[in-house]
Amino acid sequence: MKLYDTQQVERAVLAQLVTARHDPSESADSLLELGRLADTAGFEIAGQITQNREKPDGGTMFGSGKVVDLNGLVEEEHANTVIFDNPLNAIQVYNLARALKGIRIMDRTEVILEIFARRACSAEAQMQVELAQLEFQLSRIPVLQEQQRFKGGIGMKGPGESHLHLRNAPIRRRISELRKRLANLQARRTSSNRRDKREMPAVSMVGYTNAGKSTLLNALAGSDAYVDDRLFATLDTKTRLVWIEKTRKLLLTDTVGFIRNLPHGLVASFKSTLDVAVQADLLMVVVDAAYPRVDDHIRVCYKTLREIGAHDVPHVLVLNKCDRGTADTALLHVTEKYPHAIPVSAQTGYGLDVLKHVLTQELQKCCTLWQLPSATSRI
Repeated sequence: MKLYDTQQVERAVLAQLVTARHDPSESADSLLELGRLADTAGFEIAGQITQNREKPDGGTMFGSGKVVDLNGLVEEEHANTVIFDNPLNAIQVYNLARALKGIRIMDRTEVILEIFARRACSAEAQMQVELAQLEFQLSRIPVLQEQQRFKGGIGMKGPGESHLHLRNAPIRRRISELRKRLANLQARRTSSNRRDKREMPAVSMVGYTNAGKSTLLNALAGSDAYVDDRLFATLDTKTRLVWIEKTRKLLLTDTVGFIRNLPHGLVASFKSTLDVAVQADLLMVVVDAAYPRVDDHIRVCYKTLREIGAHDVPHVLVLNKCDRGTADTALLHVTEKYPHAIPVSAQTGYGLDVLKHVLTQELQKCCTLWQLPSATSRI
């Protein structure tokens, strides 16, 4: 299920409100990232507009004067969509659409949902995206006036059901059905991934989106997992066999990428997929060392791991793309703060031997399977 038909390229204006509690440089970085998200979703960026304000306007996010400016920019650039970096509620979307004469209004969450809808390939990923979309759709239906109510039948008491309730009932039934199906999938996966049932150690790669996890998986496993220089190229988990040494092997799994302000609905919907990180013996937290604000990406990764309940799983921090010229300054800063971080380049192979050595050492500490004959005898 998709919220909109996006077969045709749309021209979009990016909009952002920066409040007093926001860091200006982080807000600027977030707006750049929104542009990349919009590009991945198929939008052509026509312009951008930012307002500094003490707090959001409850009715339109921007103040009334800035809404007029936004309308002028939309008309000048012949845009047909406005994408806010800030989360919008149903009333704000409704009022902005009226003020901008029917222009399509979106926020960061909706763009991410659209990308996920395009990229979901497996039946499980499609169910997870549909669940997140339906829950988002419910949150976007505004109650703008008193609803006429219908009684349940002769002799029935109480206020009855409104038009809104009757319209939402099929959506809620579908949400309940999807939750049950995904819960069953998660239960089966959890059972099969139990540590006491494994024949070899399980390592999961997690990290910021577009950090090069799929390329790293290919480099370590000699596989051909799909790679794309766009956000959220990977939604489905991919597991490959990796020989760390001549007599030692493990299962390495690539997972969906993290991002700042990842919608809670998506985190909940993808719980069955992200559970592989919770069940892993060891995590590889992968970030792009060439990104100027890589510190922020590391913070987002650790925050997301806490949200999914994987913060207690042992991990190693991997700084990928360190071969790029822009990585030098960031690497110096990050390695001072995280001295055990491992700089690698999945593209050139730099640092992969060191990474394998560190994985061996960490698994010896945290995984009894690493000592078993089934994990050390080559087939």
